[in-house]
Amino acid sequence: MRANYIEIEELDALRQLLSRTEVVRRYAFQAVNFEKSGFPVENYRFEDCLFMGCIIPPRMYYAMNEQCIVLPRVKMPYKVFPNKLYNARTLYLHYKPGEHETFYTCYDTICYERYMALGKETSDIKETLCRVLHDHSIGNALDQFITRYDPKDVVAVMGGHAVKRTDPSYKQIVQISKRLTEIGKLMVSGGGPGAMEAVHLGAWLAGRDDAAVEDALQIMSICPTFRDAGWLTSAFEVMKKYPRDEQYHSLGIPTWFYGHEPATPLATEIAKFFDNSVRENYIISVPKGGIIYTPGSAGTFQEIFQDAAQNHYETLGYSSPMVFLGQQYYTEETPIYPLLVDLQERGKYRNLILKITDSTDDVIRFLMDFHRPYREWTGQSSD
Repeated sequence: MRANYIEIEELDALRQLLSRTEVVRRYAFQAVNFEKSGFPVENYRFEDCLFMGCIIPPRMYYAMNEQCIVLPRVKMPYKVFPNKLYNARTLYLHYKPGEHETFYTCYDTICYERYMALGKETSDIKETLCRVLHDHSIGNALDQFITRYDPKDVVAVMGGHAVKRTDPSYKQIVQISKRLTEIGKLMVSGGGPGAMEAVHLGAWLAGRDDAAVEDALQIMSICPTFRDAGWLTSAFEVMKKYPRDEQYHSLGIPTWFYGHEPATPLATEIAKFFDNSVRENYIISVPKGGIIYTPGSAGTFQEIFQDAAQNHYETLGYSSPMVFLGQQYYTEETPIYPLLVDLQERGKYRNLILKITDSTDDVIRFLMDFHRPYREWTGQSSD
Protein backbone atom coordinates (compact mmCIF):
# COMPACT_ATOMS: atom_id res chain seq x y z
CA MET A 1 0.00 0.00 0.00
CA ARG A 2 1.39 3.38 -1.04
CA ALA A 3 1.97 6.08 1.54
CA ASN A 4 -0.62 8.82 1.59
CA TYR A 5 0.13 12.28 0.28
CA ILE A 6 1.85 14.57 2.76
CA GLU A 7 -0.08 17.82 3.01
CA ILE A 8 1.51 21.26 2.91
CA GLU A 9 -0.79 24.16 3.77
CA GLU A 10 1.52 26.90 5.08
CA LEU A 11 4.37 28.84 3.50
CA ASP A 12 6.78 27.97 6.33
CA ALA A 13 6.14 24.25 5.81
CA LEU A 14 6.78 24.67 2.08
CA ARG A 15 10.10 26.40 2.76
CA GLN A 16 11.17 23.64 5.16
CA LEU A 17 10.40 21.03 2.52
CA LEU A 18 12.28 22.83 -0.26
CA SER A 19 15.29 23.33 2.00
CA ARG A 20 15.86 19.60 2.45
CA THR A 21 15.13 18.05 -0.96
CA GLU A 22 15.06 18.86 -4.65
CA VAL A 23 12.81 15.94 -5.62
CA VAL A 24 9.32 16.39 -4.20
CA ARG A 25 7.21 13.25 -4.43
CA ARG A 26 3.59 12.63 -3.35
CA TYR A 27 2.87 15.93 -1.65
CA ALA A 28 -0.46 17.76 -1.65
CA PHE A 29 -0.12 21.54 -1.62
CA GLN A 30 -3.17 23.55 -0.67
CA ALA A 31 -3.49 27.33 -1.08
CA VAL A 32 0.24 28.03 -0.82
CA ASN A 33 2.16 30.66 -2.77
CA PHE A 34 5.23 29.17 -4.46
CA GLU A 35 6.25 32.62 -5.72
CA LYS A 36 6.93 33.67 -2.12
CA SER A 37 8.90 30.55 -1.18
CA GLY A 38 12.26 32.22 -1.80
CA PHE A 39 13.50 29.10 -3.65
CA PRO A 40 14.11 28.56 -7.40
CA VAL A 41 11.16 26.17 -7.65
CA GLU A 42 11.58 25.75 -11.42
CA ASN A 43 14.81 23.84 -10.67
CA TYR A 44 13.04 21.25 -8.49
CA ARG A 45 11.40 18.02 -9.59
CA PHE A 46 7.75 17.47 -8.60
CA GLU A 47 6.44 13.91 -8.98
CA ASP A 48 2.86 12.76 -8.39
CA CYS A 49 1.94 15.91 -6.47
CA LEU A 50 -1.35 17.77 -6.04
CA PHE A 51 -1.59 21.54 -6.29
CA MET A 52 -4.92 22.92 -5.08
CA GLY A 53 -5.53 26.64 -5.33
CA CYS A 54 -1.81 27.46 -5.26
CA ILE A 55 0.03 30.39 -6.85
CA ILE A 56 2.55 28.78 -9.22
CA PRO A 57 5.26 30.54 -11.27
CA PRO A 58 4.84 29.72 -15.00
CA ARG A 59 8.25 28.04 -15.36
CA MET A 60 7.48 25.70 -12.46
CA TYR A 61 5.01 23.76 -14.63
CA TYR A 62 7.99 22.33 -16.55
CA ALA A 63 9.23 20.84 -13.27
CA MET A 64 6.09 18.69 -12.84
CA ASN A 65 5.76 15.17 -14.20
CA GLU A 66 2.61 13.85 -15.88
CA GLN A 67 1.22 12.43 -12.64
CA CYS A 68 0.86 15.85 -11.05
CA ILE A 69 -2.60 17.40 -10.81
CA VAL A 70 -3.06 21.16 -10.75
CA LEU A 71 -6.37 22.64 -9.63
CA PRO A 72 -5.89 26.37 -10.14
CA ARG A 73 -7.16 29.19 -7.99
CA VAL A 74 -10.74 30.22 -8.71
CA LYS A 75 -11.99 33.69 -7.88
CA MET A 76 -15.25 33.28 -5.96
CA PRO A 77 -16.87 35.11 -3.03
CA TYR A 78 -15.89 32.11 -0.90
CA LYS A 79 -12.65 30.18 -0.56
CA VAL A 80 -12.76 27.26 -2.96
CA PHE A 81 -9.77 25.59 -1.30
CA PRO A 82 -9.92 26.51 2.42
CA ASN A 83 -6.92 24.88 4.09
CA LYS A 84 -8.28 25.09 7.63
CA LEU A 85 -11.60 25.05 9.43
CA TYR A 86 -13.55 28.23 9.95
CA ASN A 87 -13.93 29.96 13.31
CA ALA A 88 -15.81 32.99 14.61
CA ARG A 89 -13.21 35.37 13.22
CA THR A 90 -13.13 33.98 9.67
CA LEU A 91 -16.78 33.02 9.28
CA TYR A 92 -17.96 36.38 10.61
CA LEU A 93 -15.27 38.42 8.91
CA HIS A 94 -16.39 42.10 8.71
CA TYR A 95 -19.10 41.61 11.34
CA LYS A 96 -18.95 44.12 14.21
CA PRO A 97 -20.81 43.11 17.38
CA GLY A 98 -23.43 45.68 18.25
CA GLU A 99 -23.74 46.87 14.66
CA HIS A 100 -26.42 44.58 13.28
CA GLU A 101 -26.20 45.91 9.73
CA THR A 102 -22.65 44.55 9.43
CA PHE A 103 -24.08 41.02 9.62
CA TYR A 104 -25.17 41.47 6.01
CA THR A 105 -21.62 42.17 4.87
CA CYS A 106 -19.82 39.35 6.66
CA TYR A 107 -18.29 36.35 4.90
CA ASP A 108 -20.97 33.93 6.08
CA THR A 109 -23.87 36.04 4.83
CA ILE A 110 -22.23 36.70 1.47
CA CYS A 111 -21.76 32.96 0.96
CA TYR A 112 -25.36 32.23 1.92
CA GLU A 113 -26.84 34.92 -0.31
CA ARG A 114 -24.90 33.64 -3.30
CA TYR A 115 -25.93 30.08 -2.45
CA MET A 116 -29.60 31.06 -2.44
CA ALA A 117 -29.35 33.32 -5.51
CA LEU A 118 -27.86 30.54 -7.65
CA GLY A 119 -30.02 27.86 -6.04
CA LYS A 120 -29.43 25.10 -3.53
CA GLU A 121 -29.54 22.67 -6.47
CA THR A 122 -28.04 24.98 -9.07
CA SER A 123 -27.47 23.93 -12.67
CA ASP A 124 -24.43 26.22 -12.92
CA ILE A 125 -21.64 23.70 -13.55
CA LYS A 126 -18.88 26.04 -12.37
CA GLU A 127 -20.71 26.74 -9.14
CA THR A 128 -21.42 23.07 -8.43
CA LEU A 129 -17.77 22.20 -9.06
CA CYS A 130 -16.53 24.96 -6.76
CA ARG A 131 -18.95 23.91 -4.01
CA VAL A 132 -17.72 20.32 -4.23
CA LEU A 133 -14.09 21.47 -4.09
CA HIS A 134 -14.85 23.69 -1.09
CA ASP A 135 -16.61 20.89 0.77
CA HIS A 136 -13.81 18.46 -0.02
CA SER A 137 -11.29 20.90 1.45
CA ILE A 138 -13.37 21.50 4.57
CA GLY A 139 -13.85 17.76 4.98
CA ASN A 140 -10.10 17.26 4.72
CA ALA A 141 -9.47 19.94 7.35
CA LEU A 142 -12.10 18.32 9.57
CA ASP A 143 -10.50 14.90 9.21
CA GLN A 144 -7.15 16.37 10.23
CA PHE A 145 -8.60 18.14 13.26
CA ILE A 146 -10.34 15.01 14.54
CA THR A 147 -7.09 13.05 14.58
CA ARG A 148 -6.09 15.03 17.69
CA TYR A 149 -8.64 13.04 19.69
CA ASP A 150 -9.27 9.45 20.61
CA PRO A 151 -12.32 8.58 18.45
CA LYS A 152 -14.30 7.56 21.54
CA ASP A 153 -13.64 10.96 23.08
CA VAL A 154 -15.72 12.69 20.40
CA VAL A 155 -19.35 13.15 21.49
CA ALA A 156 -22.21 14.96 19.76
CA VAL A 157 -25.46 16.53 20.86
CA MET A 158 -28.40 16.72 18.47
CA GLY A 159 -31.47 18.86 19.05
CA GLY A 160 -33.74 21.59 17.81
CA HIS A 161 -32.70 25.02 16.59
CA ALA A 162 -35.83 26.48 18.20
CA VAL A 163 -34.74 25.80 21.79
CA LYS A 164 -34.63 29.17 23.52
CA ARG A 165 -31.72 30.32 25.60
CA THR A 166 -34.17 30.74 28.46
CA ASP A 167 -35.44 27.15 28.31
CA PRO A 168 -34.39 24.78 31.13
CA SER A 169 -33.25 22.27 28.51
CA TYR A 170 -30.80 24.82 27.09
CA LYS A 171 -29.12 25.19 30.48
CA GLN A 172 -29.00 21.43 30.97
CA ILE A 173 -27.22 20.99 27.63
CA VAL A 174 -24.75 23.71 28.64
CA GLN A 175 -24.01 21.85 31.87
CA ILE A 176 -23.64 18.47 30.17
CA SER A 177 -21.32 19.85 27.51
CA LYS A 178 -19.23 21.76 30.04
CA ARG A 179 -18.69 18.71 32.22
CA LEU A 180 -17.90 16.39 29.31
CA THR A 181 -15.46 18.94 27.90
CA GLU A 182 -13.70 19.20 31.25
CA ILE A 183 -13.44 15.41 31.38
CA GLY A 184 -11.69 15.41 28.02
CA LYS A 185 -14.40 15.04 25.40
CA LEU A 186 -14.61 17.00 22.17
CA MET A 187 -18.19 18.21 21.90
CA VAL A 188 -19.80 18.34 18.46
CA SER A 189 -23.09 19.75 17.19
CA GLY A 190 -24.74 20.89 14.00
CA GLY A 191 -23.25 24.28 14.76
CA GLY A 192 -26.45 26.33 14.67
CA PRO A 193 -28.64 28.04 17.28
CA GLY A 194 -30.84 26.53 19.99
CA ALA A 195 -29.71 23.21 21.44
CA MET A 196 -26.69 23.28 19.15
CA GLU A 197 -25.47 26.61 20.49
CA ALA A 198 -25.86 25.38 24.08
CA VAL A 199 -23.31 22.64 23.35
CA HIS A 200 -20.68 25.19 22.42
CA LEU A 201 -21.49 27.60 25.22
CA GLY A 202 -20.87 24.77 27.68
CA ALA A 203 -17.57 23.87 26.03
CA TRP A 204 -16.53 27.53 25.88
CA LEU A 205 -17.09 27.92 29.64
CA ALA A 206 -15.20 24.73 30.54
CA GLY A 207 -13.00 25.30 33.56
CA ARG A 208 -15.08 28.20 34.90
CA ASP A 209 -17.30 28.21 37.98
CA ASP A 210 -21.10 28.13 38.21
CA ALA A 211 -21.29 31.89 38.68
CA ALA A 212 -19.72 32.44 35.27
CA VAL A 213 -22.19 30.05 33.68
CA GLU A 214 -25.15 31.82 35.25
CA ASP A 215 -23.82 35.21 34.19
CA ALA A 216 -23.27 34.05 30.61
CA LEU A 217 -26.78 32.63 30.45
CA GLN A 218 -28.15 35.92 31.77
CA ILE A 219 -26.27 37.93 29.13
CA MET A 220 -27.56 35.73 26.34
CA SER A 221 -31.12 35.43 27.67
CA ILE A 222 -31.87 38.99 26.56
CA CYS A 223 -32.04 37.61 22.99
CA PRO A 224 -33.61 34.16 23.41
CA THR A 225 -33.76 33.11 19.73
CA PHE A 226 -31.63 33.60 16.63
CA ARG A 227 -34.38 35.76 15.17
CA ASP A 228 -33.68 38.43 17.80
CA ALA A 229 -31.41 41.18 16.48
CA GLY A 230 -28.94 40.91 19.35
CA TRP A 231 -28.55 37.12 19.22
CA LEU A 232 -25.12 37.16 17.62
CA THR A 233 -23.86 40.21 19.50
CA SER A 234 -24.67 38.68 22.88
CA ALA A 235 -22.68 35.55 22.03
CA PHE A 236 -19.66 37.68 21.15
CA GLU A 237 -20.17 39.59 24.40
CA VAL A 238 -19.89 36.37 26.39
CA MET A 239 -16.81 35.34 24.42
CA LYS A 240 -15.15 38.66 25.20
CA LYS A 241 -16.07 38.66 28.89
CA TYR A 242 -15.09 35.03 29.41
CA PRO A 243 -12.12 34.13 27.19
CA ARG A 244 -11.97 30.38 26.84
CA ASP A 245 -9.29 28.15 28.29
CA GLU A 246 -7.14 27.30 25.23
CA GLN A 247 -7.05 23.60 26.08
CA TYR A 248 -10.77 23.22 25.40
CA HIS A 249 -12.24 23.02 21.90
CA SER A 250 -15.59 22.26 20.33
CA LEU A 251 -16.62 21.47 16.77
CA GLY A 252 -19.64 22.90 14.96
CA ILE A 253 -20.73 21.37 11.65
CA PRO A 254 -23.31 23.71 10.08
CA THR A 255 -24.45 24.08 6.47
CA TRP A 256 -25.50 26.86 4.14
CA PHE A 257 -28.44 24.60 3.24
CA TYR A 258 -29.94 25.85 6.49
CA GLY A 259 -28.17 29.18 6.21
CA HIS A 260 -31.12 31.11 7.62
CA GLU A 261 -29.99 29.62 10.94
CA PRO A 262 -26.74 31.45 11.73
CA ALA A 263 -23.77 29.42 12.90
CA THR A 264 -22.85 29.89 16.53
CA PRO A 265 -19.52 31.72 16.95
CA LEU A 266 -19.00 29.85 20.23
CA ALA A 267 -17.71 26.78 18.38
CA THR A 268 -13.93 27.05 18.32
CA GLU A 269 -13.75 25.08 15.05
CA ILE A 270 -16.46 25.36 12.41
CA ALA A 271 -16.75 22.98 9.45
CA LYS A 272 -19.39 24.64 7.29
CA PHE A 273 -20.53 22.80 4.17
CA PHE A 274 -22.63 23.62 1.14
CA ASP A 275 -23.88 20.05 0.70
CA ASN A 276 -26.13 19.07 3.60
CA SER A 277 -25.84 15.34 2.87
CA VAL A 278 -22.05 15.58 3.27
CA ARG A 279 -22.54 17.56 6.45
CA GLU A 280 -25.04 15.04 7.86
CA ASN A 281 -22.64 12.19 7.20
CA TYR A 282 -19.94 13.94 9.22
CA ILE A 283 -22.33 14.78 12.07
CA ILE A 284 -23.19 11.11 12.48
CA SER A 285 -19.83 9.50 11.71
CA VAL A 286 -17.46 11.81 13.62
CA PRO A 287 -18.83 11.33 17.19
CA LYS A 288 -17.73 7.75 17.74
CA GLY A 289 -18.02 8.31 21.48
CA GLY A 290 -21.80 8.58 21.24
CA ILE A 291 -24.62 10.98 20.42
CA ILE A 292 -27.02 12.64 22.85
CA TYR A 293 -30.45 13.27 21.35
CA THR A 294 -32.36 16.14 22.91
CA PRO A 295 -35.90 17.04 21.78
CA GLY A 296 -35.95 18.17 18.17
CA SER A 297 -37.96 17.73 15.01
CA ALA A 298 -37.46 16.46 11.46
CA GLY A 299 -33.70 17.03 11.26
CA THR A 300 -33.09 15.33 14.60
CA PHE A 301 -35.32 12.40 13.65
CA GLN A 302 -33.38 11.95 10.42
CA GLU A 303 -30.14 11.82 12.40
CA ILE A 304 -31.54 9.27 14.86
CA PHE A 305 -32.42 6.73 12.19
CA GLN A 306 -29.26 7.39 10.18
CA ASP A 307 -27.27 6.76 13.36
CA ALA A 308 -29.28 3.62 14.11
CA ALA A 309 -28.51 2.19 10.67
CA GLN A 310 -24.83 3.03 11.06
CA ASN A 311 -24.72 1.31 14.44
CA HIS A 312 -26.72 -1.68 13.22
CA TYR A 313 -24.18 -2.37 10.47
CA GLU A 314 -21.23 -1.25 12.63
CA THR A 315 -20.20 0.85 9.66
CA LEU A 316 -17.42 2.56 11.60
CA GLY A 317 -16.09 -0.65 13.15
CA TYR A 318 -18.25 -0.66 16.24
CA SER A 319 -21.54 0.67 17.58
CA SER A 320 -21.68 3.87 19.64
CA PRO A 321 -24.14 4.95 22.36
CA MET A 322 -27.44 6.62 21.47
CA VAL A 323 -28.56 8.60 24.52
CA PHE A 324 -32.06 10.09 24.57
CA LEU A 325 -32.36 13.04 26.93
CA GLY A 326 -36.07 13.56 27.59
CA GLN A 327 -38.09 10.57 28.69
CA GLN A 328 -41.53 12.07 28.11
CA TYR A 329 -40.61 13.51 24.75
CA TYR A 330 -39.05 10.34 23.35
CA THR A 331 -41.56 7.88 24.83
CA GLU A 332 -44.87 9.80 24.60
CA GLU A 333 -44.73 12.90 22.39
CA THR A 334 -42.56 11.24 19.73
CA PRO A 335 -42.21 7.58 20.80
CA ILE A 336 -39.00 6.90 18.94
CA TYR A 337 -37.23 5.26 21.87
CA PRO A 338 -39.75 2.44 22.45
CA LEU A 339 -39.81 1.88 18.69
CA LEU A 340 -36.05 1.38 18.60
CA VAL A 341 -36.19 -0.93 21.63
CA ASP A 342 -38.97 -2.98 20.02
CA LEU A 343 -37.18 -3.21 16.67
CA GLN A 344 -33.99 -4.33 18.39
CA GLU A 345 -35.83 -6.96 20.45
CA ARG A 346 -37.35 -8.34 17.24
CA GLY A 347 -34.00 -8.38 15.47
CA LYS A 348 -34.78 -5.64 12.98
CA TYR A 349 -31.98 -3.63 14.53
CA ARG A 350 -28.86 -5.06 16.13
CA ASN A 351 -25.95 -3.59 18.07
CA LEU A 352 -27.82 -0.52 19.34
CA ILE A 353 -26.51 0.83 22.65
CA LEU A 354 -29.54 2.69 23.97
CA LYS A 355 -30.18 4.85 27.01
CA ILE A 356 -33.03 7.17 27.95
CA THR A 357 -32.93 9.53 30.91
CA ASP A 358 -33.66 13.01 32.20
CA SER A 359 -30.55 13.08 34.38
CA THR A 360 -27.38 14.97 33.55
CA ASP A 361 -25.34 12.59 35.73
CA ASP A 362 -26.80 9.56 33.94
CA VAL A 363 -25.83 10.94 30.55
CA ILE A 364 -22.26 11.63 31.58
CA ARG A 365 -21.76 8.32 33.37
CA PHE A 366 -23.23 6.30 30.48
CA LEU A 367 -20.98 7.94 27.90
CA MET A 368 -17.89 7.69 30.06
CA ASP A 369 -18.53 4.03 30.86
CA PHE A 370 -18.64 3.31 27.12
CA HIS A 371 -15.05 4.44 26.74
CA ARG A 372 -13.48 3.74 30.12
CA PRO A 373 -14.94 1.97 33.15
CA TYR A 374 -16.37 4.32 35.76
CA ARG A 375 -13.57 3.61 38.23
CA GLU A 376 -10.90 4.66 35.70
CA TRP A 377 -12.14 8.22 35.26
CA THR A 378 -13.37 8.82 38.82
CA GLY A 379 -11.16 6.60 40.92
CA GLN A 380 -14.33 5.13 42.42
CA SER A 381 -16.03 1.77 42.27
CA SER A 382 -18.90 1.45 39.80
CA ASP A 383 -20.95 -0.47 42.35
